[in-house]
Amino acid sequence: MTQTTENRQSQNPISNLEYDFLAVLHNKGKAIKAYDTYIQDAQQAGSQPCVELFQKLRQSEIEQAQEIRRHLQEVMQKGKM
Repeated sequence: MTQTTENRQSQNPISNLEYDFLAVLHNKGKAIKAYDTYIQDAQQAGSQPCVELFQKLRQSEIEQAQEIRRHLQEVMQKGKM
């Protein structure tokens, strides 16, 4: 490892890859929270098909977030997949 590489690593506490996964995970969290609102809106409108679609989409976001979290953990431990 060169001095330049060591300096860069000490200046950046997380890698670009870790940052990317954190950003995606953050956005997934926001989307999951938004779906809660959409589900409530559909319930208030009395539209069960819309409720079911939003629930399905929310569940998909949750599953994706779980997969992203697993990848992030491995990247944080090993530096890559």
